[in-house]
Amino acid sequence: MTDTTREGRPPGVPETARHGGDIRGRWAWVEPEVWTARMLEALECGVKGGKWFSLIDKVAAMKTLEVAWQHVRRNQGAAGIDHVSIERFGEDAARRLTELAQDITSGRYRPAPVRRTMIPKPGTHQTRPLGIPTVKDRIVQGALRVVLEPIFERKFADTSYGFRPRRSCRDALRRVDELLQQGHVWVVDADIESYFDRIDHGLLMGDLREDVADGRVLEMIEAFLKGGVMEDGTVWESECGTPQGGVISPLLSNIHLHPVDVMLQEAGYASVRYADDLVVLCRSRGDAERALDLLRAALAARRLTLHPTKTRIANALDEGFDFLGYHFRNGRHWPRKTSMKKLRDAIRPHTRRTNGHSLAVIIQRINPILRGWFAYFKHSHRRTFPEVDGWVRMRLRSILRKRAHLRGRGRGADHQRWPNAYFTAQGLFTMTQAHAAALQSH
Repeated sequence: MTDTTREGRPPGVPETARHGGDIRGRWAWVEPEVWTARMLEALECGVKGGKWFSLIDKVAAMKTLEVAWQHVRRNQGAAGIDHVSIERFGEDAARRLTELAQDITSGRYRPAPVRRTMIPKPGTHQTRPLGIPTVKDRIVQGALRVVLEPIFERKFADTSYGFRPRRSCRDALRRVDELLQQGHVWVVDADIESYFDRIDHGLLMGDLREDVADGRVLEMIEAFLKGGVMEDGTVWESECGTPQGGVISPLLSNIHLHPVDVMLQEAGYASVRYADDLVVLCRSRGDAERALDLLRAALAARRLTLHPTKTRIANALDEGFDFLGYHFRNGRHWPRKTSMKKLRDAIRPHTRRTNGHSLAVIIQRINPILRGWFAYFKHSHRRTFPEVDGWVRMRLRSILRKRAHLRGRGRGADHQRWPNAYFTAQGLFTMTQAHAAALQSH
């Protein structure tokens, strides 16, 4: 047994187990350079007045900024509107961090507008906006996250999984499986319309003030929210929403939806939320309809709405539902159609028949894509993997056919010319074999 509950949250604190070692074990994921044993004890025992004061000195501390800088450097990413890249910042990081600490302490620090770019939505032809803060602003946001995350993590509901320490997509999917097996087969498949673009700044700041009373920290977060967006050379102020791409945005989004989690939980509904992806699982259609009405009301209180056509009530034994890339139906789950399309779209550019590279090079390039996809979808129904393997080998056989001056796609007699074992010998990653090995290991 570990020192955490099955859901990954710190367990309740026994009155006889207050010494530093126990506390540090329960909060092993926090940054020890920032959250001292004394702060952790205050976190568990409660602070005077129920609110945290004097946090700005923790944000501006060199050790906090250094931790945040290491996170930003590991995550890489493009430069913001000041054109300062990760590499350029790193050339003189010590001086830049010292100046940043001084600017925060003196009150001179002001965030720059984020650079807005459009990126494709996986598996679709649509795009979504991505806000790219400057490297300096990403570091400050990271410092704020390091300081604030434990304060709010202590109160977050068990039903929330996205962007939280010691939690993952797999944990959320496992919980959905558990509920389905327990008979919660009527599902409210909820789609919050344009969630990140519609977060109400006033409500969010009110949520923060419930636990944080340091005015300068609150002002800094509000400055990030209203810092503006640069698009096509024009800067406009953000009236609502939090930019997708900001280091602190995932934490703020969880804070904003926490009251919704609590309302569903207190009403006795079983829900699973990963960021803005949310399902409520019920035992009857009537319960699902009542849950949907409650969810609408809870979101309306947050000034949010459900998508009118994408939100629905589904029977998991009949038509099924999608969640976090998987399709659930009749006690099984497999990759949803858009997840399969995303994989094929990633493989196609490397497996065109006019590809001039050797088969070994092609396989070397597609193997990481196949392994990464399998790592996430390896818990799918076993019939998933022969289909994917067959499609990949068909693409490779088509290349070999063209090189043999034959027309058409690789099929029929090509299975004898280049059998499956041929591609295995060439080092092709095979999902069917990987799935069998994973089952045997399990």
